[in-house]
Amino acid sequence: MSESADSVTEVAAGGAADPHYAKRWLILGVIGVAQLTIFLDTTVVNIALPSAQADLGFGDGDRQWVVTAYALAFGSLLLLGGRIVDLVGAKRSLMISIVGFGLMSVLGGAANGFPMLVTARALQGGFAALVAPAALSFLLTVFKDPKERVTAFGVYGALGSGGLTLGLVLGGALTDWLDWRWCLYVNVVFTAAVFVGALLTMENQRAEDRPEKLDLPGTFTASVGLFCLVYGLSNADDGDWSKPEVWGLLVGSAVLLIAFVLFELRSRTPLLPIRIVLHRNRGSAYLAMFLLGIGLFVQFLFLTYYLQLILEFSAIQSGLAFLPMIVGIAIGATTLPPVLEPKVGARVLIPAGLVLAAVGSFWLSRLTTDSSYAGGVLTPSLIAGIGFGLVVSLGAAVATVGVEAQDAGAASALVNTVQQVGGSIGTALLSTLAITAADHFVEGKKPSPQLVADAAVESYTTAFFWGAVVFLAGAVLCALLFDRFVSAQPDAEVGERAAVPTV
Repeated sequence: MSESADSVTEVAAGGAADPHYAKRWLILGVIGVAQLTIFLDTTVVNIALPSAQADLGFGDGDRQWVVTAYALAFGSLLLLGGRIVDLVGAKRSLMISIVGFGLMSVLGGAANGFPMLVTARALQGGFAALVAPAALSFLLTVFKDPKERVTAFGVYGALGSGGLTLGLVLGGALTDWLDWRWCLYVNVVFTAAVFVGALLTMENQRAEDRPEKLDLPGTFTASVGLFCLVYGLSNADDGDWSKPEVWGLLVGSAVLLIAFVLFELRSRTPLLPIRIVLHRNRGSAYLAMFLLGIGLFVQFLFLTYYLQLILEFSAIQSGLAFLPMIVGIAIGATTLPPVLEPKVGARVLIPAGLVLAAVGSFWLSRLTTDSSYAGGVLTPSLIAGIGFGLVVSLGAAVATVGVEAQDAGAASALVNTVQQVGGSIGTALLSTLAITAADHFVEGKKPSPQLVADAAVESYTTAFFWGAVVFLAGAVLCALLFDRFVSAQPDAEVGERAAVPTV
């Protein structure tokens, strides 16, 4: 078998030794940086938006599209990206997509107007939809030892969720110290590291029984259906669900996604094999990550508002205020699972993580205009972060454990898809509840600056409260749905499916 970096490895059970084994921790580092990069970019431009708006001269109504364009492309193309990984191999997919991501970052940083910036952000999201499943699919084949697998998924989960918070820190620092454009240019450093790391440590691998062509009806209905869902929900973030661009897109999304399921049940080469989600434990893990996404993204959003508008933190202070959450995520994702998972299993730890997330959110729902950072934000952020880390790391591990090699890309893509869709749904639903709460709070009261501040906090705490309810409901559902002792260890009967050399 060729030893070149572009050859395809043979990892058949009982066959040749896996050439990735000796470099598995270096590969984890490469995967981790890739994961960090695409999730960091979900939030890194948030704090920089006012500076970009002033520089490029676009209006308030256009501002949200700098963030939404990335999320739309990322969320709607993930399933397609996962199947491309299965078709062409993980290494090739990762190297091509990470270069594209870096080039689009440079394009966005050099933007001379709003259309150029939004186009670059959308293309970034499209390439991210290929980076994510390519990176995760490597974890499924490189880490076989149960303890190492739990650790690897912990690092992966921590860098994903931590990337969201680190994006706020980095965005604030780069905006304050340099220029908003560096929030995009900085990606060149990360993408170069991933490209060189993949070139030196990875070999391309494709499953023996991989599909030889794309499922075109499934690709169309899934991609357009997810686009309509995310776009429709993003249009409802002002609390108005009666607009045609909201309900019309949501109805269209429902029709397309139902058609997608029907196509997948009949297709010989489905974009998303339904068997992946019909596995009871695996489906429960996807549900946990979906419900976590509903509250997770909203917590970042409204906590940022509280820090900047109520506590009057600067951009960089707001970013640094999320450090306790980053520490909590690291503890929940990397420190606790290797110790506790072999003893109690993911069936206990995933619901426990959702409970911790609920505790942190309930605590934040008690904030007032007089609360301090140390007394009202620091501790609940740490607690919630531990819960986030547990769910993201173990959820990703259980959602992909025992997946057939030819389905690794699709299963990996679905991990990120459910989080992105959950985040979109949560942002729309909880923003609506928050706006309604603020409107009711000011009814019949004399306008004043204090009333405006109190109404704003009422909206934030309402979002935190209902986010906590979602987390708690998720904990109960997952505890009931997991059917036995659930572990991140691959099922023994699955074995290691062969990946064969390409001619």
